Amino acid sequence: MTTPGSKTVLVVDDEPNAIKVLSAILMEEGYHVLSSMSVDHAMGVIKSRDIDAVITDMKMPGKDGFQLFTYVSEHHPHTPVMFLTAYGSVESAVNAMTCGAYYYFIKPPDYPKLKDVLARAIEQHATRRQFDNLKRRAGEQNGLYRITGSAPAMDRIAKTIETVKDSDSSVLIQGETGTGKEVVACNLHYFSKRFNKPFVALNCAAIPRELLESELFGYEKGAFTGALQSRMGKFEEASEGTMFLDEIGELELSVQAKLLRVLQEREIERLGTNKKFKVSFRLVSSTNRDLKREVEQGRFREDLYYRLNVVKIDVPPLRERSQDIPLLANEFLNEFSLRENKPFSFTDEVMNIFIRHDWPGNVRQLRNVIERAVVLAACERITVQELPDEFQCHRPVTTPFCAIQPLKDLEHQAIVEALHAFNGNKSKAARNLGISRKTFYKRLSGQ
Repeated sequence: MTTPGSKTVLVVDDEPNAIKVLSAILMEEGYHVLSSMSVDHAMGVIKSRDIDAVITDMKMPGKDGFQLFTYVSEHHPHTPVMFLTAYGSVESAVNAMTCGAYYYFIKPPDYPKLKDVLARAIEQHATRRQFDNLKRRAGEQNGLYRITGSAPAMDRIAKTIETVKDSDSSVLIQGETGTGKEVVACNLHYFSKRFNKPFVALNCAAIPRELLESELFGYEKGAFTGALQSRMGKFEEASEGTMFLDEIGELELSVQAKLLRVLQEREIERLGTNKKFKVSFRLVSSTNRDLKREVEQGRFREDLYYRLNVVKIDVPPLRERSQDIPLLANEFLNEFSLRENKPFSFTDEVMNIFIRHDWPGNVRQLRNVIERAVVLAACERITVQELPDEFQCHRPVTTPFCAIQPLKDLEHQAIVEALHAFNGNKSKAARNLGISRKTFYKRLSGQ
């Protein structure tokens, strides 16, 4: 339920006594009340202040309550408007409700009922605004997830992206499966000067090797059986934009040689022709392998490795940035709350289990677990019952004696719980624990 003290109500009436009485009643309920004696003044207030609800008289000198309602509907469509009206203007009030007004009361209103209706209106307004915020966030970055996290490694990634986003140099992104390498690649593109150019992604491990070359280079009509018409390859599709080769470590040596030539010459030949096509793109590649070791073992070309590895970004596994788990978990929960049109939340036990889990599938696994929990949830609180079986082992076991934990473990647990309580804000967590930010970092890293 929303807290009245945090909500602002605008009362509009040309009768000073009516404003005085209603304002006093609402302030007793804890609302912050603003008042206006004309529609023009009320519009100015709405422009300059964040208003959660409007209660307005219907008939006033100059512009009337319906004109105020029309203004609010156009500029703040989710802000509820309630009318106070005399018997003679009930028809106008009913007409306003047909157009979307929230409620109307006959003067003098039933104040207990008015307070109940107002609380409900503001609660619905807060919910709509929350979902609007989620929709805006879902629409940011062309529907992509933001790079979420406050771990030092994530700060370095964000700074690197900001530094190199507009460069033409190749970028190599390394990290375990599920850490979010494609999210980094997308940020490199959509925050760059190429944002309105193509972003073409190809998973090198997902395409059969006999089809990979035709996907990358394209082909001419009749180049092979089934080639009934010419087709542009991915390199051409990415013209002036970004070519993202996911899992580039899976490329065979023969394809690696051809890719090296493309990067050197900036031209390609479609299968079935000797005609050369100029290509211009920024290459971003990713891998879950140690390419340097692959080079040493002869499975990856050294010259191509240095072409790809102009700028290297290492994405850490989730287990190495456990302080980011609450942030990520809530980000995903908001996403699925929006999808299901229903607000969900975690129990403290679930969040503690998430923080302690090893997450071999990293961020992707976390997202999948939360999606599963939302789908299975019987109510709006996500409990341990909605988690897969492998998470049940994290539940505390009751023992007949009190096991003594090392002080270091207790300190770390307290720090993780404080991070969760303050949504990853390390400054607030440190202050709450009564330690300096520097000490907080040391304890967090296990020093």
